[in-house]
Amino acid sequence: MGFRRRKWEERIVRALMLVSTGLVLGSLLMILGTVIIKALPAINLDMITKTPQGGYYMGKAGGILNAILGSLYLASGATLLALLLSLPIVLSINTYSLRSKAWAVQVRFFLDVLWGVPSIVYGAFGFIVMTLLGLRASLLAGILTVALLELPIMARAMDEVIRLVPSALIDASASLGATRLETALRVVLRQSLPGILTAMLIAFGRGIGDAASVLFTAGFTDHIPTSLTQPAATLPLAIFFQLGTPFPEVRERAYASAAVLTLIILIVSLAARALSRKLRKHIIN
Repeated sequence: MGFRRRKWEERIVRALMLVSTGLVLGSLLMILGTVIIKALPAINLDMITKTPQGGYYMGKAGGILNAILGSLYLASGATLLALLLSLPIVLSINTYSLRSKAWAVQVRFFLDVLWGVPSIVYGAFGFIVMTLLGLRASLLAGILTVALLELPIMARAMDEVIRLVPSALIDASASLGATRLETALRVVLRQSLPGILTAMLIAFGRGIGDAASVLFTAGFTDHIPTSLTQPAATLPLAIFFQLGTPFPEVRERAYASAAVLTLIILIVSLAARALSRKLRKHIIN
């Protein structure tokens, strides 16, 4: 009886796993299929190579090149800034705080809290800072705000990766006379490069797809920004504005914009995965 019961339990658990996997894959395919099917009538070369012309949001000519480049500028700048801010934090709590684990636990707790803060709160904070400093909505303000949004995401992802580095490598580096800084940069960082790339990708995807944090900070414009002090359009806001119009052809363009955004994330994901595999060859297991 006990053997039969365990066998039935295993079958039930396996069935639940298959159902869960099917639901996840089905939801993904349904979302992608809906976006692609609705995007096909509107997507064309002009849409991704031209900026909006007069009356674009009323169904006239133009494209979303301004939003594509604006999103890439903003997300790339924010990801690089978040990397510069989060990497020292993560290396510090994993190499310099070994004797003070309580401090490392507190830092991780605050990063988790920041991760859970809604993006609209970051947008409101950025807007308040802009107001106090007398700044206007610009690409720079958007980069700073999105960098704060990405920082806890990137830091916690990198922290989990760095914690997987074998302690024997760190001890071996210390026994050879290396300083903590040398160990962090030449041993820990090198061993964690594939995971760090993944963390950057996760943060980039969150940054390029967020609308609430840039609504009041980056602004919106029909032109391509040529400096950090100019406002910048983003794809999420372009999708939001296009879906809000009463014109069916403009709403179709919103789905085309969503398809372009999805394609950008897919390309970045594939490129990062290929680079990660290449770097993984030099990692000591």
